[in-house]
Amino acid sequence: MKTAVAALPLRGNRSATSTHGRSKTLARVAFAALLLLSQSACSVFQPVADLFGDDDVEGPAELQDFDQELRLNRLWSVGVGDGQGRYYNQLTPAIDREFIFAASADGTVTAINRADGDVLWRNRTDESISGGVGAAFGMVLFGTREAEVFALDQISGRVLWSAPVTSEVLSAPQTNGEVVVVQTVDGKLIGLEAATGTQRWIYETTIPALTLRGSSKPVMAGDRVLAGFASGMIAAVNAENGFLLWEERVAIPQGRYDIERVIDVDGDLMLSGNTVYASSYQGNLMGLDIATGRIVWGIEASSYHGLAQGFGNIYYSNDKSHLIALRNNSDQVVWENDDLRLRSITGPAALGNYVAVADFEGYLHLLSQIDGHFVSRIRVDGDGVRASLVTDSNTIYVFGNSGRLTAYSIR
Repeated sequence: MKTAVAALPLRGNRSATSTHGRSKTLARVAFAALLLLSQSACSVFQPVADLFGDDDVEGPAELQDFDQELRLNRLWSVGVGDGQGRYYNQLTPAIDREFIFAASADGTVTAINRADGDVLWRNRTDESISGGVGAAFGMVLFGTREAEVFALDQISGRVLWSAPVTSEVLSAPQTNGEVVVVQTVDGKLIGLEAATGTQRWIYETTIPALTLRGSSKPVMAGDRVLAGFASGMIAAVNAENGFLLWEERVAIPQGRYDIERVIDVDGDLMLSGNTVYASSYQGNLMGLDIATGRIVWGIEASSYHGLAQGFGNIYYSNDKSHLIALRNNSDQVVWENDDLRLRSITGPAALGNYVAVADFEGYLHLLSQIDGHFVSRIRVDGDGVRASLVTDSNTIYVFGNSGRLTAYSIR
């Protein structure tokens, strides 16, 4: 079967500059970005190889056989609407108490008992969901392409409130029970009253001319909200009033052309003790002190996914789909697995002795945290997997692009 490696989805607020005099490869990629921008301000996803043919584009690595050391056992599987839909959504389920909540692009939101897969309720809204889901304090939260945020009741699925925001929402809203925080694609972080959806505050940043289609979800850490932006910045604001506490760069744009200067912080932030870890595309991995924003660790790397932690390591998947383990807070590479090169793998998820990723053909891969060798593999969705993996003890939940949420046990 012929496959083509997909370009990163882009969005922009003005046209990219000319690529005259650059290499053929850069010119093709830049022209692809221009086509994307001309099609839609929201940047419709389309692979570069589909635009030009794949003669000059390296294809994804072929999967190699190995002796499987354990079996991934399917516990249950539930359909959730049309999944990621036709836009480059990365809708990810969320766990709260005994339930897991999932949403699809066609507006279907489902509450599932994570022990046995029984559906508690299914709400088929008429919304085009692009950001979600968040789940905490009795609410299920999601954002839409039409710039609205919705809160549903966790037990009944009924709509508690909806609120307009400034632009499309591509990440899951979060809440501490008092305020709901949502990040929009126009570079704004907005605080809403958790009880009513009334706007409480807004924090604004400037977005670059060209960015990836996506955004990291805000993180609630005590009395503050942490968020990463397309400008390569991490900011901490007061959760109650939105006042800026600190901001720090994870990456600095470099290069002459807009496409070379893309430095989005798109992967979800990771909290560990007093440190928040972040990754940026064409930039760095960095650890910042939550209280002050002081840089406590950093290494040059390029990733648009979140990080994972375990066995004294930090795990990340880079922009070439290599899975890499770094010794915590150092630049020491413990191991690197490049057997999934250009397979558009998800960010890693650590559970037990293993680290898991999924890829564009829908395979779930389980690797050893010790040395990065493959221990198990199973195909979960023929349409592929983009959403982040969700783990709980010895269970991993995979939301395939087609809309099936499946739970696997590694026991």
